[in-house]
Amino acid sequence: MTKGHKISRVLPGSIAEEMGVEAGMYLISINGTVVEDVFDYRFLLDDEEVDVLIREENGDETLLEIEKDADEELGIEFESSLMDDYHRCSNRCIFCFIDQMPGGMRDTLYFKDDDSRLSFLQGNYVTLTNMSDHDIDRIIRYRMEPINVSVHTTNPELRVRMLGNRFAGRALDKLRLLAEADILMNGQIVLCKGWNDGDELDRTIRDLAKMRPAMQSVSIVPVGLTKFRDKLCHLEPFTAEDAAGVIDQVEAWQDILAEEGADLPSPHFIHASDEWYILAGRPMPTEERYDGFPQLENGVGMVRLLENETREALDAGLVMPSEARRVTIATGVLISDYIRQFADLVMEAYPGLSVRVVPIRNDFFGPMITVSGLITGQDLIAQLKALGEKEALGDAVLIPVNMLRMGETVFLDDLTTADVEEALGVPVEVVWTSGENFVRGLIGLPHTELDDRQMYESQE
Repeated sequence: MTKGHKISRVLPGSIAEEMGVEAGMYLISINGTVVEDVFDYRFLLDDEEVDVLIREENGDETLLEIEKDADEELGIEFESSLMDDYHRCSNRCIFCFIDQMPGGMRDTLYFKDDDSRLSFLQGNYVTLTNMSDHDIDRIIRYRMEPINVSVHTTNPELRVRMLGNRFAGRALDKLRLLAEADILMNGQIVLCKGWNDGDELDRTIRDLAKMRPAMQSVSIVPVGLTKFRDKLCHLEPFTAEDAAGVIDQVEAWQDILAEEGADLPSPHFIHASDEWYILAGRPMPTEERYDGFPQLENGVGMVRLLENETREALDAGLVMPSEARRVTIATGVLISDYIRQFADLVMEAYPGLSVRVVPIRNDFFGPMITVSGLITGQDLIAQLKALGEKEALGDAVLIPVNMLRMGETVFLDDLTTADVEEALGVPVEVVWTSGENFVRGLIGLPHTELDDRQMYESQE
């Protein structure tokens, strides 16, 4: 007997509530097909007439005949958002960030997912190495797109070595199957010096470009290296000269591909993350090169977009609630100079505003980790305390939302914003990641509706 999927909640006023469905019951099948996971559930529900088999806790079964709009939900939630166990990563990547973390942190930080369903639902990147033919067939049949793929290299032998998985090269065949089925994809390349850069990068870009338009865009991010790499593969950090070379290589490809794919949504196709430009000391590209910012989550164009949105927000003429306000912005070393420039623009527009920007050095993971999303509460407290009395921090300390666990007030080291407030003696205010919310946070206005854009974190 099929166990089914336990219902954890029935939404008030929903179809399910009207049909007498209650929490604790089990969903078994839809239209005679056993529901495997959330994708079966969503696909099978996409109809105006559905037969839903429900099993009560005592084993009694009821077939519900439901008429609804094609896109209308039943209004039930399950114990797991995937209605199945998460697919664990089976790779041993030479650059894996999780392998570079110290012990003693919360268990969820050590879980490595590699699940195509999370790619579709949340934008996670997957390597395709643990996907069966059945999984690929379902992606194609259900049109689960876009799928975000961690490619890294299209050289099969090199991919085996980089991912530490003997099936990693063969998984590239699945990438081609998805492209042939016109499943929309975005790619990611974590670049490792001496491994997949140089000629190998040229090969990867060339191969992926052949998969257009299914492969919509590809980002290149530098490997993130923490101080916890004992017994791991030795990797060299990129220098400013290296970064300049990567930019030149990428922009040369952009010019070629933009001409070849002028009618495509993302003609430039291949994008270097902002970190390369900052490391090389190069100005950020013009907005046109970003093709509408399809790779923001990988830190591609975040600086350019933040500047554009900040200027637009200043033009909107928001009113500062108080005559004077002093705040401290705590941010990552990587983007601190740009945040200071944008804060200067806001102060120029609001003479009563005083902003101090403090780059937080990452003592926890090591100085080569410079992004704001990997700053811990303990580093934040220690370095802001070192500034002196709490008056030096002003009316509030502002932090970007990506310092915190998604939807919570918890830092990577399990300290909370309340812990930081208690230690510093000033309020901590979270700034959501858009230019408008940046301005709003500085002048003391609440942020607009939740913005789930995430700043780049150097990890797989």
